[in-house]
Amino acid sequence: MTEDAEMRKIIAAMKVSLDGKTEGTEGHAGWVEAWSEDYGLTPRIDACLLGGGMWPGYEQYWSGIQDKPDTPAWITGEPPTPAEREWAEFITRTPHYVLSRTLTTSMLPGTTFLRDVSDVAALKQRPGKDIYLVGGARVVVALLDAGLVDELRLITYPLVVGGGTPLFASTARPHRMELSSVEQLPAGKVLLTYTVPAEGRTAA
Repeated sequence: MTEDAEMRKIIAAMKVSLDGKTEGTEGHAGWVEAWSEDYGLTPRIDACLLGGGMWPGYEQYWSGIQDKPDTPAWITGEPPTPAEREWAEFITRTPHYVLSRTLTTSMLPGTTFLRDVSDVAALKQRPGKDIYLVGGARVVVALLDAGLVDELRLITYPLVVGGGTPLFASTARPHRMELSSVEQLPAGKVLLTYTVPAEGRTAA
């Protein structure tokens, strides 16, 4: 087995509209009914990675569910689903890494701040399971451009948003993907899993 094959993977997984938006013009994905981990990743990961732009909303959302699991969540306006409560519990025992040059404090225990893409490359070299790259769009593209993303999982909603935040708007170069699987989900959603070919990745 090669060194690359043994290295833990970074798996980016996000929920997007049919036209590839991660957020609408109001600043969040109002069409997403729940923010649970619906990609089948939990058994194979032991760390989560986020960008500094997404982190404040992420920790506010999940800290709220941890503190008041029966209270409607501030994004969805609905009580947390069983899958959301399960993910909130998983978060309490899972290290989180935040790529940010400015953030220094967190409400969630087990949070480490990374200052540079090279720190992400070093994290990838450490022993462990795979790493879930939660988002947001800018950090996913930055790490994809840096050759550090191994797999991309997208739950696509049957909705054209129009305005909003495109997932790949800031990419510096084209990226060819290999389609690994397609899974039809309820309510017209589709889970698409792509592998980033070896030539699109760098050795960390």
